[in-house]
Amino acid sequence: MGNGHIVVVGASAGGIEPLTDLIAGLPADLGATVLAVVHQPADDTRLPQVLDRESRLRVKPAENGEPLRPGTVLLAPPGRHLLVTEDAASLSSGPCENGFRPAVDVLFRSAAVAHSSRVIAVVLSGALDDGAAGMVAIRLRGGVGIAQDPGEARHSSMPQAAIDAAVVDHVQPSAKIPDLVLELIERQPPPTDSGPVPKPMDTEVDMVARQRSSVDSAEHPGEPSAFVCPDCSGPLYEIDEGRVTRYRCRVGHAWSPLSLATQQSTVAENDLWSAAETLEEKAALRERLGRRSHEAGHHGAARHFRRTAELARENARHIRRLIEDTTDTGANQTAD
Repeated sequence: MGNGHIVVVGASAGGIEPLTDLIAGLPADLGATVLAVVHQPADDTRLPQVLDRESRLRVKPAENGEPLRPGTVLLAPPGRHLLVTEDAASLSSGPCENGFRPAVDVLFRSAAVAHSSRVIAVVLSGALDDGAAGMVAIRLRGGVGIAQDPGEARHSSMPQAAIDAAVVDHVQPSAKIPDLVLELIERQPPPTDSGPVPKPMDTEVDMVARQRSSVDSAEHPGEPSAFVCPDCSGPLYEIDEGRVTRYRCRVGHAWSPLSLATQQSTVAENDLWSAAETLEEKAALRERLGRRSHEAGHHGAARHFRRTAELARENARHIRRLIEDTTDTGANQTAD
């Protein structure tokens, strides 16, 4: 069965159950290697064992340089990007993409570069839009895209983003995806020449695989934008690919517009909390100085310290109200 295909899968919140169903529905003699990225806590290493119990395939954490073997499922270990070359898996500690390491986009993009039309990509339940840009790369290189039906996904954002960005070939309930993957492997014609790899795509894969930045290089993907990276404060370059616009800094952090906006909000909130704390500390110190000045008979200085303390406390209260209002607005938008 099969002709050198690989299956790449991305999942996040709500994605463990459909991922389990997918792997459990594939036969032991599967003629393809499956590679999967799941967003999970860095200290949670139980997923390979959980999936292995439910599967007729061998499920294990990917190792750097591990050969691709049919009938095997390789999972990205926590905190490491998973990439694929022509005949092996590769791990990287390169910069996060969309705030994640491992990131689905990294795996998908590397598969598109190395395997072009032999790739079958699946995006399952998850929040935000990791996987959408990677799916664009796979579709540009002639691979096949599958998205879990957003209407049945616990978190519809990831599969919907892939559908919107890449016009995926198939949108299916999770229960039907295993049979679809088997059908595609069995009936898909032999791989065709997808032409040369687009230079920006190749550069991005190389940046992650070699864990190098473009700071000292004359080449970097994209055109300068008006934004800065929320992780390192470096300039962001805008990349237009298919129906997707996204951003990458010269260090290598990469962002979709949605993930960039989300991270900007997080950074802004952290800065506001820091400002509130600094103002409250300022108020506490001036109150102490005011008491000491009053005890020493310096009543003018005491009044000055009390006024500045109250002003600092009032400013801190304004910032706290601003954080609360922003948080409430964001929660309401998420609920909508």
